[in-house]
Amino acid sequence: MEFADYLIIITYFFISFGIAAFYSRRAGKSTDEFFLSGRKLPWYLAGISMVATTFAADTPLAVTELVAQNGIAGNWIWWNFAFGGLLTVFFFARLWRRAGIMTEAEFAEIRYSGKASRFLRGFRAVYLGLIMNVVIIGWVNKALATILVGLFGIGEEEVYFYVFGCMLLVAFYSALSGLWGVVVTDAFQFVIAMTGSIILAIVVVNSSGIGGINGMQEKLPDFVFNFFPAVSDVSSFGGAFALSVTAFLAYIGIIWWASWYPGAEPGGGGYVAQRMMSAKDEKNSLFATLFFQIAHYALRPWPWILVGICTLIIYPELTTTEKRMGYIFAMRDFLPIGLKGLLVAAFFAAYMSTITTQLNWGTSFLINDLYRRFMLTDKSEKHYVFSSRVTTILLMIVSLIVTLFITRISGAWEFIMECGAGVGLVLILRWFWWRINAWSEISAMVMPFAVYPILLTLDVSFPYTLFVIVPCTTIVWIVVTFITKPTDEEKLKSFYRKIHPGGKLWEHISSKIPDVKGDGNFGRMLINWIFGVILIYSLLFGIGNLIFGRHIEFLISLLLAAVSVWMIYKNLSSIGWGTIIE
Repeated sequence: MEFADYLIIITYFFISFGIAAFYSRRAGKSTDEFFLSGRKLPWYLAGISMVATTFAADTPLAVTELVAQNGIAGNWIWWNFAFGGLLTVFFFARLWRRAGIMTEAEFAEIRYSGKASRFLRGFRAVYLGLIMNVVIIGWVNKALATILVGLFGIGEEEVYFYVFGCMLLVAFYSALSGLWGVVVTDAFQFVIAMTGSIILAIVVVNSSGIGGINGMQEKLPDFVFNFFPAVSDVSSFGGAFALSVTAFLAYIGIIWWASWYPGAEPGGGGYVAQRMMSAKDEKNSLFATLFFQIAHYALRPWPWILVGICTLIIYPELTTTEKRMGYIFAMRDFLPIGLKGLLVAAFFAAYMSTITTQLNWGTSFLINDLYRRFMLTDKSEKHYVFSSRVTTILLMIVSLIVTLFITRISGAWEFIMECGAGVGLVLILRWFWWRINAWSEISAMVMPFAVYPILLTLDVSFPYTLFVIVPCTTIVWIVVTFITKPTDEEKLKSFYRKIHPGGKLWEHISSKIPDVKGDGNFGRMLINWIFGVILIYSLLFGIGNLIFGRHIEFLISLLLAAVSVWMIYKNLSSIGWGTIIE
């Protein structure tokens, strides 16, 4: 790192804090402004913010590791979530915006009744806003520590002082600016992060050791460039990355709808729900979520994938546990003065965009659904904004402590998916079936913690744990649903009048309020979901085919994407854009 590199990094921080300072007064007006930007976000800002948040410091390293171990097809471990993401776009985005609530946890008291609904709201506030949130922040901090060690040679013990310093800065500007500042800096940071990633990919691919795309393909076996894994009961199938039949079913057939995972929650939720609820209207909510799915799965991964492939050639000596460091070593070894500073700034941007969102989102739960709801209920907006800023700092401190106990980032991912296994179907059906009650959600959230320790003692590993946790959780919440009292009928009528979700599973309630017209066109929305999935994967594989010179496959992918866009537009136009905006 030379003076020019440090100057670029300092300039980046200066601009980020300038944006935060600009929006600080606006964020201080109310908690609605602090947590939801006054519900005035245009679709492009909300969508970019979602993408920027999922572009964490650990993401390029994780993709590098997946590619280095299993080739391009190794990314199906996370590509499968696109199925659930498109459900959110066409079935849930408009419902979240229509709900008019501040947080996902608040949903409990507009949908359910009695003491159970109040308990669920408080429980979700602590479970998601504190427990799960600090685990997520912890693994992102762990990734930043790994980057600093690999790039600057900082000792593994002292590196956490630097991580603490970075997070202190991030927490300060998150507490200062609220969601408006977070979203606008997300847009700036995303441009920096993607620009740096693309530049690194171009530089490394065209280096003398690689020799361009053709040189890359000549130096590595064909299976590295396969877009799909082989499905076999042996770990290797002709040299290609292979999933066992059961693992394939877990990734493709279960995880995307059954497991809670940040940014890919079944039925929407988390910070994605926060952005949908912050959008100007239902149309902007739908477009923001659609843009997020396209950018997240189809546009963003390829620079990381290319660098990951190159590390197989440049650093063949890296062990399995070291493969993720290939990305950092490529930055260190191939970028000239100036560009190195730009990419380091890009990593800070990726880190900061994720941490600011997690802090703001987690604080919204702790203030809106715990402190304001159950502790001090009659204070002024200025008091709650001040409390939000203090809580942001406290949440940062707890997250730093948790960071010290995380040893394996992928282990944290697996833990979160296992602890949320089986809850997905409840999160989907709570919108469309009147009989789901608060105890359905509570039992679904608690049951995985009863099954998971048993599987650990039996040495059952991920993803095979899902074949036990998901059915156990599903059976329990279904039984609990029918042996507990349904939600109070007046509460259900109130929810239906507000959300009017429609569908056969609400007829028990909708028949009693015939003046309320429920949503329809579920067939068209299902068609949109199918073509949305085709669109995502057509763009993803089309870009890959173009990069690797497979021009016929590229044209086919492009045609499928164009047809998908036309079908989605035609269906939404037939339904009427006005009905989406209401």
